[in-house]
Amino acid sequence: MPEAGTLDQIVASKAAQDGYLRTSWWWIRHAPVIVDDGRIYGQTDLPCDCSDARVFSGLAALLPRNAVWVTSHLRRTQQTADAILAAGSFDTLQIVEDKDLAEQHLGDWQGLDRREFLMNRTQEPDSFWYAPADERAPNGESFIDLIERVDAAITRVTEAHRGKDVIAVVHGGTIRAALAIALRLQPRGGFAFMIDNCSLTRLDHYHGAQGSGWRVKMVNYRP
Repeated sequence: MPEAGTLDQIVASKAAQDGYLRTSWWWIRHAPVIVDDGRIYGQTDLPCDCSDARVFSGLAALLPRNAVWVTSHLRRTQQTADAILAAGSFDTLQIVEDKDLAEQHLGDWQGLDRREFLMNRTQEPDSFWYAPADERAPNGESFIDLIERVDAAITRVTEAHRGKDVIAVVHGGTIRAALAIALRLQPRGGFAFMIDNCSLTRLDHYHGAQGSGWRVKMVNYRP
């Protein structure tokens, strides 16, 4: 009698049988920033609000116990990771900081009134961002620049920890970039995704002798 299982389970089992290693990326956007005074902050190093213990308990319950943890160098991601770790029983002793996983550097736009800035820009219905993908903020980055450095970080971390779980507590722009990479979208395609604070996005990377690719398990899940 054939072994039972969902399509996903069967495909994953066959991939493992064929020698593919799965590296699971658990992407989490940091907790809300409430001290921004309505201003664009980008890579401004602001703290976040980790007061809602239920949110972190919900996230902790979903995450693997023995995983590699990474954050950006900005404290809001580190504070969020610490709050999740405190809410669960994890085997993690170290969190690795990676500057390439930071939010898009919005240059001279950082510190400007967010509403005033957006109301004076042409907006597209499928965009949740500040500017077109190829527009570089003055003295900052474009979304394409962000995708390139996030891609480098993903490649580096995946190669170092192939076959393991990676929990990445990062930023909304970083996760949109990761989705664009996984789905092989044109850069502006990443703008179509809404990524909420403390939401979970799961992307699985499969690597084997015949090549590599991604599977999307969930996007913007809020426990």
